[in-house]
Amino acid sequence: MTMTVQETTTAAPADIRRHELAAFLRHRREHITPEQVGLPRGRRRRTPGLRREEVAHLSAVGVTWYTWLEQARDIQVSVQVLDALARSLLLDPSERAHLFQLAGAADPMPATSCPSITPALRQLIEQMEPLPACVQNSRYDILAHNRTYGLLLCDLDAVPAEDRNCMVLCYTNEEWAGSIVHLEETRRLMAARLRAAMANHLAEPAWKMLLKRLRAESPEFCEAWDRHEVVSHRSKQKEFRNPYVGRVSVIHTDLWLGPDLGPRMVTYTPADEESRRRLEELHAIAVARSA
Repeated sequence: MTMTVQETTTAAPADIRRHELAAFLRHRREHITPEQVGLPRGRRRRTPGLRREEVAHLSAVGVTWYTWLEQARDIQVSVQVLDALARSLLLDPSERAHLFQLAGAADPMPATSCPSITPALRQLIEQMEPLPACVQNSRYDILAHNRTYGLLLCDLDAVPAEDRNCMVLCYTNEEWAGSIVHLEETRRLMAARLRAAMANHLAEPAWKMLLKRLRAESPEFCEAWDRHEVVSHRSKQKEFRNPYVGRVSVIHTDLWLGPDLGPRMVTYTPADEESRRRLEELHAIAVARSA
């Protein structure tokens, strides 16, 4: 169902996007083998790639609905479905961004690339070692981190990219939560900070999906969220139980990367000499692991 040149010049922008989206989905489907997604090929397969019903099954959507999508029908596509399609079709970051642009939707995934994360900034947080440091956005997505931070609360490199969010980790990851000495207070304050930050993002899909996920996966979050508390960011002393070096006491500082309360560098400086020694030891372990 390809549009002609004349049709393209007279069609509305939304029609053009739908046809481009349909063509993009067909192309990706036809270039993925069943073996790539763990499906048997079978003897009678004539389709060069995946069948429509296979993509629909992998994405947990109806076959008819997915067929309409490839036919450029005027149907609504949620960000959850787009996320599922991106995973099923093995889209790389550029292809995923293209999919969401064609659908006119905001990608809810934590950003793996961000204009604020320049090579110079990555170098800066690396050179802050042995001090733990990372870059987060206002939604608590971890956009970049150094090696010491990567082992401070859990093995962060082993956490899937979509789960590298401090709210998700604090409320749903046992290892991360178990590393926080004052867990109940920390959870309550983080929920209050998220509520304060969300006031400027109430209509954004990524924020709504994060809130929906936390409410679905954590009764503790629901309890904290329903308090309707709000607090602003401020420096604070924190204590962690690290499985490699023991208890560490640090001062948390936010360094904002712009005039708005968006991306920020989070740094942990030792609150005492014993914590400094233990952070140096943790850094040495992280370096050895990365080597």
